[in-house]
Parts: sequence; structure tokens; C-alpha cells
Amino acid sequence: MADITPPVPEGRQLIQRYGNGGFFVAGVQHTGSVIVLPHRSAAWPVARYPDISAESLAEVFAAADAIEVLLIGCGPRMEMPDPGLRAALRQAGIVPEFMDTGAACRTFNVLLAEDRAVAAALIAVD
Repeated sequence: MADITPPVPEGRQLIQRYGNGGFFVAGVQHTGSVIVLPHRSAAWPVARYPDISAESLAEVFAAADAIEVLLIGCGPRMEMPDPGLRAALRQAGIVPEFMDTGAACRTFNVLLAEDRAVAAALIAVD
């Protein structure tokens, strides 16, 4: 059997699984939505796309110096970016990318393996 797990820098938050209403990140099970920062993950009290706001992303803004790209997993499908939220993130020096949660998880792992300064805000999916 071949191991296809991408090599990631020590201490980084590899997303190992998603679905069934949660995530498995760096060996830790998370129930519900999650924010994945370069060196830690935390519960995110957002269950649906319209609930995403600058306030809900306060942890991301607080870590802006360590983040170049924020992947926003919108749930089961990609949603249109909120112009105000996009502008606030760009003003903080963060490039937001909106996509469905599955694509955001896969893209996060690729960027992580490339040692990019990436974070993700992921809405849990079933």
C-alpha cells in the first residue's frame, strides 16, 4: 500500500478527514465547523454561509500576520463572496478564496504541503 499523505512541516494542521458534521485535523476530532490556522485549530460557531462575518473570523484577523490565504469552505457548495467581507480580509493582507468545504480541505492540504501561510474557515458538511 502506498502512503499518499503529503509531507507537511512539523506542527502544522493537516486536514485528515471531513464529513459527518465535523473534521479530523492533526489527529484531533472536531465536531461542527472549524477554523484551521497554521499552528492550531478551533471550533467555529458558524453553521451556514450567511452566518459568516468579519466578527466570526476574529481569530483569523488576529493571526493576519501569519496568513497569506484564507480558504473559506462555504458548505456543500461554493457561494458568492460577500464584497464587504472580501474587502475587510484584503485590507488585513489576507487573500480570501471561497469554495465548497471539500475543495477547501483539499486545497488547504496542498498549500500546507507547499509550506504556504494558509488558513481555512470550514463549515461542517454531512
